[in-house]
Amino acid sequence: MAAPPPPPAPTHQSLLFPLPPSPTPLMKLLAVSLLCSLSFILGSYTKYSATVSPTLRAPHLSPSRCLPLPLNYSAAKPLDFEPHHTIPLPLPRQQAARLLAPCPKNYTNYCPCQDPSRQKRFAVERFFHRERHCPETHERLRCLVPRPVGYKSPFPWPKSRDYAWFKNVPFPRLIVYKKTQNWVKLEGDRFFFPGGGTSFPMGAKGYVDLVKRVVPLKSGAIRTVLDVGCGVASFGASLLDFNIITMSIAPVDIHEAQVQFALERGLPAMLGILSTYRLPYPSRSFDMAHCSRCLVPWTNYDGQYLMEIDRVLRPGGYWVLSGPPISWRTSYKGWERKAKDLENEQNILEDLARRLCWKKIAEKGPIAVWRKPTNHIHCIQKLKAWKSPKLCAQGNPDAGWYTKLETCITPLPNVEDIHDTSGGTLEKWPKRLNTAPPRTRSEMAERIATKAFNEDNQSWRKRVSYYEIILKSLARRKYRNIMDMNAGLGGFAAALAKYPVWVMNAVPYDVKNNTLGIIYERGLIGTYMNWCEAFSTYPRTYDLIHANGLFSMYIHKCDILDILLEIHRILRPEGAVIIRDHVDVIVKVKDTMDRMRWNAKVFHSENGPYHPVKVLRVDNSEPISS
Repeated sequence: MAAPPPPPAPTHQSLLFPLPPSPTPLMKLLAVSLLCSLSFILGSYTKYSATVSPTLRAPHLSPSRCLPLPLNYSAAKPLDFEPHHTIPLPLPRQQAARLLAPCPKNYTNYCPCQDPSRQKRFAVERFFHRERHCPETHERLRCLVPRPVGYKSPFPWPKSRDYAWFKNVPFPRLIVYKKTQNWVKLEGDRFFFPGGGTSFPMGAKGYVDLVKRVVPLKSGAIRTVLDVGCGVASFGASLLDFNIITMSIAPVDIHEAQVQFALERGLPAMLGILSTYRLPYPSRSFDMAHCSRCLVPWTNYDGQYLMEIDRVLRPGGYWVLSGPPISWRTSYKGWERKAKDLENEQNILEDLARRLCWKKIAEKGPIAVWRKPTNHIHCIQKLKAWKSPKLCAQGNPDAGWYTKLETCITPLPNVEDIHDTSGGTLEKWPKRLNTAPPRTRSEMAERIATKAFNEDNQSWRKRVSYYEIILKSLARRKYRNIMDMNAGLGGFAAALAKYPVWVMNAVPYDVKNNTLGIIYERGLIGTYMNWCEAFSTYPRTYDLIHANGLFSMYIHKCDILDILLEIHRILRPEGAVIIRDHVDVIVKVKDTMDRMRWNAKVFHSENGPYHPVKVLRVDNSEPISS
């Protein structure tokens, strides 16, 4: 075997700078361990920095508490070390099993409490089968209502007032049934709403001009209107030109989805019918009530339906009626009715209105208008001479959740002078919105004081400003239909008045302080609600849903999964959800939202990281994180 070559002779350089000894295995191991530890610490810090807003993470380091900064200062955007996958990674088998499945395709337009497939279980008398009949707990669906094939984002407001995508509301029957009345037309792949109606085939604008000759629509005194049997809500759409907001109601019937059309247009509406129960609104809610051939038998059942209109109508409010029997002399042939029958019907109606102490102020063309008295001083004297009807002797006049109709007149609050308005005089719109209404200024031991009302307004302005930061689409005016699930005094809706939105202010029917009357006196609209049941609307009808303290209120009443499934049902596919609640509740809600594949993120509230209230935000316009 050949001998190994001799080592190279040392050079002059190696003699001056001798080479270090070779590292031992122990030294290598220590170096690797040190590098791994530093990488782990650095990675943990950057991940936390990327997920929490600098403002929320360190409020004590905010610019306001440091040296003055230049006007063009902008905080550096935190580095983002999170992965951004374009294709979702497969979920672990255990996690995938927890995900909620979509409902069958035939549930695309499912309305749980107004489901036509269940109506045959209930009596047809008085249209009771079209009232709310919610499924029992064991009958409820635990799946996600799917969107229709070809669904598109609705047209933005105000274009949505005139157009809707056909595939979003694929019901052509109205085009056939109301062909001569200009309710709706189909133009290619979209619906067009020319503004027609049963009593105004040439357009709602001309019809409203007739009403305007009798009712002071421009004065600011008329702000809230109830439209019974609303069609596609063209009447309410026309009233928006006068800063008047209309609660449009109609049942599920053979015309298909009238209320869904209205909401798709960006107009306030909900499913509702005059049947056996009161409407879900407090007394003295509306400045005007309207019926345009709504087919309500006003004089049947001892006049209960007209008495219900009287209950929700504000003192001095107006009732506008068109269609049978009004203008029977010129219209009876077109209605295919006998003139004598229509004449008798109108006489009975006139007598009933007189017994309610209403005053008929006009009948012009197809329209008749009555006005409710501003107080009941004279009415009480008249009722003593008449055998019927009587004033309701007991009960809560504001009760409106599964409360049966009665054959009596809801008494107005007492006044001392014949010229006084029962319950107090309201400011004109828009001053009415932010002025403490009469219901807050009376009965202060039981109701909210004026000071608390003003503080509530200030708090909600601050909160909405914060929402604009964490939900950029709000500031971009992306939303039109908004639901406030626990509205309180309506401060959230009032703070949104600068945006082109309307808010359905829901007040839980069993809340300790019934604030829905205050909301209406502010010139806003809303309804009583029990969120253990489904809301009276179609799927995909709200752009933004807001819930403040709602889940804390209901966590021991029913399964929060059912409430979240209802939110999913009524939310538009690219809509958003904001939930404010205690951190413990927020954690439970987010866990359920993860099962729904929603992109939910938790933020500190505007009060900072040390406050127990947190905000859970869902923005479905953002891609779902992998």
